[in-house]
Amino acid sequence: MKVPPFLLRRLYVKGSLTATADGFTFQLQNKLGSGYAKRMLPLTLDGESLDLAASTFEIDGEETSFDAVSESVPFTLAMNKTTTISYRGGAVAPGPHKVGLGFEVAGLGELGFDFSDEAAATERGAG
Repeated sequence: MKVPPFLLRRLYVKGSLTATADGFTFQLQNKLGSGYAKRMLPLTLDGESLDLAASTFEIDGEETSFDAVSESVPFTLAMNKTTTISYRGGAVAPGPHKVGLGFEVAGLGELGFDFSDEAAATERGAG
């Protein structure tokens, strides 16, 4: 059984896409059900795959690189928790972008979704 992308897209916190001086960030909030992934796939930005090692997720102040995710160090989406996804591998212009996120879940295989949003500029990255 596959989880359809339109359902996974509900994880994305609309309006959270933010361009930073060295990449971008966005937030996920899980209201679907607890789950975890044993492997992350590269983020995509406007159809281009990004470096896995330059992508991280942060939960409760603890940051983990996408390339460190494994069965023993899973990507966890706990119910009603906010997860911040960051990419630090090159400046991203403010404006509209399409971002894709994918992962491998035990028993379900590779799942993923994308979203389009307007990337706001961070004050930290301005100037």
